[in-house]
Amino acid sequence: MRMVRTHDVCAPATPSAVAAHDLTPLPVAAVELDPARELGAWQRVNRERTLPHVIARIESTGVLDNLRRLVGDSDAPFRGPLFADSDLHKTLEAIAWEAARVPGDQPWEDFARAAADLLARAQREDGYLDSHVQGDETREPWTDMRWGHELYVLGHLVQAAVARERATGRDDLMAVARRFADLAVAEFGPGSSRADGYCGHPEIETALVELFRHTGERSYLDTAAAMLDRRGSGAIGAGPFEPSYFQDHLPVREAPEATGHAVRQLYLAAGMADVAAETGDGGLAVALERLWGSAHGTKEYVTGGMGSRHRDESFGDPYELPPDRAYAETCAAIAAFQWDWRMLLATGDARHADAMERTLLNGIAAGVSTDGLRFFYSNPLQLRTGHDGTSEDSPSERLDWYGCACCPPNLARLVSSLGAYVATGTESRARLHLYAAGTVRLGATTLRVRTDYPWDGRVEIDVAGPLEELALRLPGWCEGPALEVDGAPADAAPGPDGYLRAALAPGDHRIVLTLPMPVDVLAPHPRVDAVRGTVALRRGPVVFCLEQPDLPAGVPLEDIRIDLSVPPRVGPGVRSLRAGATVLAEGVVRSSEGLPRATALRRSSRRGAASGMLPGRIALRAIPYARWANRAGGAMRVWIPVDEEGWTT
Repeated sequence: MRMVRTHDVCAPATPSAVAAHDLTPLPVAAVELDPARELGAWQRVNRERTLPHVIARIESTGVLDNLRRLVGDSDAPFRGPLFADSDLHKTLEAIAWEAARVPGDQPWEDFARAAADLLARAQREDGYLDSHVQGDETREPWTDMRWGHELYVLGHLVQAAVARERATGRDDLMAVARRFADLAVAEFGPGSSRADGYCGHPEIETALVELFRHTGERSYLDTAAAMLDRRGSGAIGAGPFEPSYFQDHLPVREAPEATGHAVRQLYLAAGMADVAAETGDGGLAVALERLWGSAHGTKEYVTGGMGSRHRDESFGDPYELPPDRAYAETCAAIAAFQWDWRMLLATGDARHADAMERTLLNGIAAGVSTDGLRFFYSNPLQLRTGHDGTSEDSPSERLDWYGCACCPPNLARLVSSLGAYVATGTESRARLHLYAAGTVRLGATTLRVRTDYPWDGRVEIDVAGPLEELALRLPGWCEGPALEVDGAPADAAPGPDGYLRAALAPGDHRIVLTLPMPVDVLAPHPRVDAVRGTVALRRGPVVFCLEQPDLPAGVPLEDIRIDLSVPPRVGPGVRSLRAGATVLAEGVVRSSEGLPRATALRRSSRRGAASGMLPGRIALRAIPYARWANRAGGAMRVWIPVDEEGWTT
């Protein structure tokens, strides 16, 4: 096999043009996260537990057999969803980023080579490769652009191939991916007459742009742009969902809000951002700002979750954010993280890094258990006592796999590549976007970061090398930061982009950023009807929740009210949950046993007088939302009802 030169920047998304010099992406291996701290520990669990588990389930659930039967190596029937191939592709991408992150130890290289060989043998002579279509004599390629997912599968194959070649220099998977991509260009490129030349499930767009960046072949970028331009024509057909489910109701430049299937919308936005970055398309840039304001301003859960409807896994109306019916698919959170990364590179605005952090530490982290072996597909913000969690769409506990298993390998590939999102820059100018203990290498400059973030707001950075300026994100939740450079106070006022800047003379330096982390009591937006009269608890970027295992036996979570006359405070961490902090508060138990469905509220000088029930006091302990469902099962809630003085029934 021919060995090729690895890409200059071995990372998931490496735009050839970015907004500023200090937003140059870094290779995955440039950031070594401390395995004893939050993000590094997550990477360690991902490598030791999650990725091996995913590889084993890729085998046991038939994903590989689906391909083997095409070459006579298996007589098993097709198993899994029609896009099952993409689960293999995401797994191969995760393996590639692990090879980049830990280049001296590649335990899954034999698996990756065997998978690449199997894909090559299963590929048709013209480059087409989709086990679901090829294994069905009644189906023809490209005849179901609405539901077929063929271009979606190709997109994940391309991303895996780019990752593998960048990480290892091996072109075996790239040869397969380019043959399929070249076929797609011939079928759907700018010269194609196919009005339906776009996929019902966006993802191919961002993948083709990355393939252009990796190879320099302009036709990949042009094809991605052409697919965006066609969307909104309705050419891929109708039913059973409305065109907005597929983001096919309007041209992408005209869409007023984020709508439809959340994962589709967010992957589409990532592709739009990639095309805009490479072409300078101002119309796409304007549309992206509008979509971002809609998604993050009116349709995002406090945890960073996206998508409020189970029926079609979709965004709801503005402020339609029911906590107990939140779908908030793990893949949607990952897609939002990827979109925000591209928006950050394009604009340099810290609000996009804020969104990445919020989503990563809450909405994405909730998708996997602390042992790395169980997963949530949907991520509600409330689970009621007695919830029947037999459905995969809304289980009461994490499952070790799903019939539609898109989320576990998606988690594996993201966590393997986390280092690429921590910082950007060169050896003379750098920015830190996500605070995590570890080492960042930028050419001749090294940053050694010591912190227990997100459980503690003190971030110490030792700088060695010719760094002239270090920009540090001031999180949007933080007030009153302090900055020290070599022991002396420095200006802690952020620039218009939300970053503090420390100018550095030649030599080594020590920078200390202190971010105060009181417990914040959050009131919901008044238009979110489902959570009126409640509050959420947040400390730093971490959202907390109440969970049944922390309540006395026999006290249902639904009867708990928080007493805000006693300010919530920081509590000790829970080692078994890998949580560095909890939040302690005072609560009241107000029994609803036997009450009718509707009761009249009247003013009373003594609470509980009409019902004869006096409230009982209770100490409350809230744990990080991302850590719920790691102990005994039971109810959970993020939005906690407030105990109101002077009302009774």
